[in-house]
Amino acid sequence: MSTAFDVLMERGFIEQTTHENEIKEMFEKEQVTFYIGFDPTAESLTAGHFVTVMAMAHMQQAGHRPIALIGGGTTMIGDPSGKSDMRKMMTTEQINANAENFKKQLSKLIDFSDGKAIMVNNADWLLNINYIEFLREVGVHFSVNRMLSAECYKSRYEKGLTFLEFNYMLMQSYDFLELNKKHNCVLQLGGNDQWSNILGGVELIRRKENKPAFGMTFKLLTTSEGKKMGKTEKGAVWLDPNKTSPYDFYQYWRNIEDVKVKECLSLLTFLPMEEVNRLGALEGAKINQAKEVLAYEVTKIVHGEQEAQKAETAAKSLFMGGAKSGSIPTTELDQSIFEEGIDIISLMDKANLIQSRSEARRLILQGGVSVNDNKVNDVNVTITLSDFKDDDTIMIKKGKKVYHQIKCVNQ
Repeated sequence: MSTAFDVLMERGFIEQTTHENEIKEMFEKEQVTFYIGFDPTAESLTAGHFVTVMAMAHMQQAGHRPIALIGGGTTMIGDPSGKSDMRKMMTTEQINANAENFKKQLSKLIDFSDGKAIMVNNADWLLNINYIEFLREVGVHFSVNRMLSAECYKSRYEKGLTFLEFNYMLMQSYDFLELNKKHNCVLQLGGNDQWSNILGGVELIRRKENKPAFGMTFKLLTTSEGKKMGKTEKGAVWLDPNKTSPYDFYQYWRNIEDVKVKECLSLLTFLPMEEVNRLGALEGAKINQAKEVLAYEVTKIVHGEQEAQKAETAAKSLFMGGAKSGSIPTTELDQSIFEEGIDIISLMDKANLIQSRSEARRLILQGGVSVNDNKVNDVNVTITLSDFKDDDTIMIKKGKKVYHQIKCVNQ
C-alpha cells in the first residue's frame, strides 16, 4: 500500500529530505503532524504557494494532520530567502488583515473541522518573547559561520544583510520548536528555497530536546528558463478572485509552456497519475487538450466547479468568435465618458490593461490591439458610443490571448 511519501514522490513534489529512510518509516507506521508556514506579506496567497498547499492536501487525504502556520510574527522581520533586497516593513494592521485573508483561503483547500488540521499564528509566541531569554535558549545553538554559509543569507551577504533579517532563521526554527512542544509536530515542509531555514529548526529540536525532527522541501514551479511561474504582465497570479479573476486564472494555466504541462498536472491537480501521464504524452496541437484539462482542474480546486465551468465556457466562446460571457474580465464605465469619446490608450489604462502609455503605443503600432475584432492602427483612435454593440459592450483584445470587455452604463 502506498504512503503519503510515495504519493508525493511519484507526483514529483519532493526535492530534499533530512532523513529520508526515517521519514519513509514514519509515514508507514503513524499519523504524522507536520507544518507549513505562510508569511502574510500580501493580501492573498499566490500561485507560487499553491504547490505547498496541494502537498498539504495530499498528506491530509492520506490521514496525516497539517498545521498551517500564519507568520504574523516572522513577517515583521522578513525572510531574506531568494530576495535581493530587504523586504518592505509592514504595519501590524497590514499583517493582521493579510493573515485573516490567508486563513479564509486555506480553509477552502484544507479541512480544519474536528481537529483534522489546525491553524496557528506565530505572533502568539514571537511578539511577547524575552530577547535575552531567546538568545540564551535558542541563539546558543546556532553557529554564525554556518548561518552565513546558508544559501538564504549568502545571496544577500554581498549586498548587505541587516541584523534584523539575520534573526529570521532563528525565529522560524523557534516556530518548529514551539509546534513540536505544543502539538507534537515532527515534520516541517516548505518550498526548496526554505531548505536552510528548515534545517535550522530540525537541528534545534534534535539538540535542545533530544527528539526526532525532520524536514522536507518541495519543487518550486519554474518556467523552462528557470524563472518562477505565477507571474504575468499584470503581476502575480493570485488565489483571491478579486485580485486575479477566475477567467484570468484559468487563462494563465491554459497558456503555459507545452513542456510544463505534465509537471503542472502532476503537482497542481488530483488527477490519477495514469491520466497525468496520458495527457502529458500528447504532442503537437493535441497538447492543448491537456492544457484545457489543467486549467479547468486547477481553477475548480481554487475557485469551485461553477467558476471553472464559466471560465472554460468564456475561453471557448472567445476562441470560437463568440464573446458573450459574464466570466470575461469586464470594466464598467459611465456612458458620459463615451459621449465625447475617449482615446484608446486612456481606455486601456482605465481597464488596467497596460502598465504605461508607452507600452500601449508600442502594442498598437505593432498591430497588437483590436476593438471588436478590428485592428487598431492609430494611437489616436477615439472610442465613442457608436462603437458599442447592442448589449452596450465592446471587446478589446491585447496581444493574442488577453481579452477585456468594456461595458457602457448609465450611472
